[in-house]
Amino acid sequence: MESTRRRLLALSVLAVLLLTNCSAFARNVRKLSLRDLEGDKVRMSDYQGRIVVLNFWATWCGPCKEELPRLGIMAQDYASKNVAFVLASIDEQKNLPAVHDYVTQQKIALPVWVGATVDLLEQLSGINVVPATLIIDEKGEIVRAINGEAREEDVKEAVDWLLNGKNGQAPTERVKRY
Repeated sequence: MESTRRRLLALSVLAVLLLTNCSAFARNVRKLSLRDLEGDKVRMSDYQGRIVVLNFWATWCGPCKEELPRLGIMAQDYASKNVAFVLASIDEQKNLPAVHDYVTQQKIALPVWVGATVDLLEQLSGINVVPATLIIDEKGEIVRAINGEAREEDVKEAVDWLLNGKNGQAPTERVKRY
């Protein structure tokens, strides 16, 4: 009986450790690395010390097309602050010309990364719904995941909280807009 309890306790401790490690990996994105439209490697660690609004989108996603101009305007509003807006396309490799064409046609001025996947999106945001937007603090920790089309207030609440030194009530970790 005692050995059964010890085994259950050991398994419980192991499960907690595994879940903690999985959660920690999903919550910190410093190691995230993709490619820009020119094919050069880009890393989230290049943005360390900055707040990042990381948006997952696709050329075939209607709500994404509605959201991208809004993010561009917000990026301009935060241009003088320590905030970067980055767009990560989940389009398949074979559709990269469509991504490049869309970015050019829409005159998107934000950095666009390619090579993101639905699996990566689900790992980081918890759900594989596009669009999805992550608000990431200066240390690379995700403070908010917005699943579905982000509203301006969804982004501003978390970004402003971070810009104000995390003073006041923390924003909710997840916003569902689908």
